[in-house]
Amino acid sequence: MADFYQILGVSRDADADTLKRAYRKLARQYHPDVNKEPGAEDKFKEIGKAYEALADPETRARYDQFGEAGLGGAAGMPDMGDMGGFADLFETFFNGFGGQNPQGGRTQRRGPQQGESLQYNLNITFKEAVFGKEADLTIPHKETCEVCKGTGSKPGTGPTTCTTCGGAGQVRRATRTPFGNFTQVAECPNCNGVGQIISNPCLNCGGLGVKQVKKKLRVRIPAGVDTGTKVKVPSQGDVGLRGGPAGDLYIRIQVKNDSKLKRDGVTIYSEIAVSYLQAILGDTVEIFTVDGNVNLKIPSGTQPNTTLSLENKGVPRLGNPVARGNHEVLVKVKLPTRITDEERKLLESLASQYSDKNINSSTGLFSKLFGKES
Repeated sequence: MADFYQILGVSRDADADTLKRAYRKLARQYHPDVNKEPGAEDKFKEIGKAYEALADPETRARYDQFGEAGLGGAAGMPDMGDMGGFADLFETFFNGFGGQNPQGGRTQRRGPQQGESLQYNLNITFKEAVFGKEADLTIPHKETCEVCKGTGSKPGTGPTTCTTCGGAGQVRRATRTPFGNFTQVAECPNCNGVGQIISNPCLNCGGLGVKQVKKKLRVRIPAGVDTGTKVKVPSQGDVGLRGGPAGDLYIRIQVKNDSKLKRDGVTIYSEIAVSYLQAILGDTVEIFTVDGNVNLKIPSGTQPNTTLSLENKGVPRLGNPVARGNHEVLVKVKLPTRITDEERKLLESLASQYSDKNINSSTGLFSKLFGKES
């Protein structure tokens, strides 16, 4: 017996899409209306029989296990013990009989088709993510062919009606079952469901009606985006076929890391190191933010790992650039690893006076030790 996989020219582990592509290619090649060579019609029937057996997972499983004998004598002829494929069969019968859908119209594939949506990956800096930016992009996408105006045919010519399906875009196939004969409706393998054939294809687009071009766009990236955010640009994807609407463009954001700043939602985090004198006495220090350098007051008596907040210096909320989060600053206190003998004496004296709660004297010692006024 002939091997169905060899007939279709696929491996035994081929998936459903691979099987379908192989069947379409061979069906177009050997269709009696196209191929007039002797034996083409028999080959066409053989291809159909092989695909019918392998297209259904349950039928394919029986074929893989028992060969053609497991198909009850004919591909697509389910036996009485296996009713798994009947749901699809009845759905095809009631919903697709005669090429009609449940609403009474023909297959929608012949009409306008919406174009494919596209995705573009855009890398931006930390600051650009916070405040947004204008981005100039070059997008490869499909546009209507300017020569044939989307028809796919050479100027002065036009598509012809498919002789296989008579322009319906669908072909019928009778299937015998234990419950009687049913007619299945499938996409025409010759015109791929369009109902028309391009006999004289446009040389500019190869008969597709669309052509790949590069288009320059300027888009606005809103403030507050983050890694993984997708910005939708309507109608900037591939053009639709047969007058259908264009798809959309989705810009996927990737934010570069900043060496000084971290982010969690609308909050920005950073660290600053101060001396233990600054922590004890307090000070005003300059820190880096997305708005530039700003002054931060270190209150006297600040403890190690204290967090200080800069209000409204964080990230704007996406869609509401006026509402911003905070910038949280983690204060690290630096302790000296070595001190001079004089510094040791002063610190010991300070410790003694601090234990006696003589605060005024201890402050004077700080001034003498570090050369700063209290």
